[in-house]
Amino acid sequence: MRILTLILSIFVISYGCGERKTESNAAKNGLSVELDSTYLFDGKTLNGWEITNFGPQGPVEVSGGRVVLGMGEGCTGITYKKEFPVINYEVTLEAMRINGNDFFCGMTFPAGKNPCTLIIGGWGGNVVGLSSLNGKDASENETTKLMKFEKGQWYAIKLQVTDSTIKAWINNELTVNLDYLGLRLSIRPEVNLSRPFGIASWYTTSALRNIRVVKIQ
Repeated sequence: MRILTLILSIFVISYGCGERKTESNAAKNGLSVELDSTYLFDGKTLNGWEITNFGPQGPVEVSGGRVVLGMGEGCTGITYKKEFPVINYEVTLEAMRINGNDFFCGMTFPAGKNPCTLIIGGWGGNVVGLSSLNGKDASENETTKLMKFEKGQWYAIKLQVTDSTIKAWINNELTVNLDYLGLRLSIRPEVNLSRPFGIASWYTTSALRNIRVVKIQ
């Protein structure tokens, strides 16, 4: 009888641990994350956002806790319509290229009074950088970097904007580290409707999830 009780106790403990592990993995995979006020996307609706009216955009839908930007004849994206900080903040999100061969995350953001765009996977699929610096695109300025991106894979992206620097990480790798004082920040006309904060793809189907912003000192 004692042996049977011991076996049952071990089974219950093991089952409980397995449940907690499953819950932890689900949260890690963005399936059951409890959202707080720092999250800009609730995983269910586009509340607070609007589908950016670029004109030739593809379809936009919310499914499985993610926003899917369908392939269009140019940009497809969403623009945040609520209050957004202009300086001293961090944005984090996850993005995935599903189909296509161009940027799957073009994040337009304010840096003080001026806008800029972080391009991930542009110009044929590999370019990372800021558009634009002194009129030069992400493919031709000091932030230009080439990286390989796999279709169907999530990439963790972090953008940090202070009163003097813009930094960006992809999967915890620092990819942009810019002191922008004295530089002219701007955006390409194609993403003007993404201001002040928006995310778009270019001739590419992509997915976004876990979009959040926090203020930093």
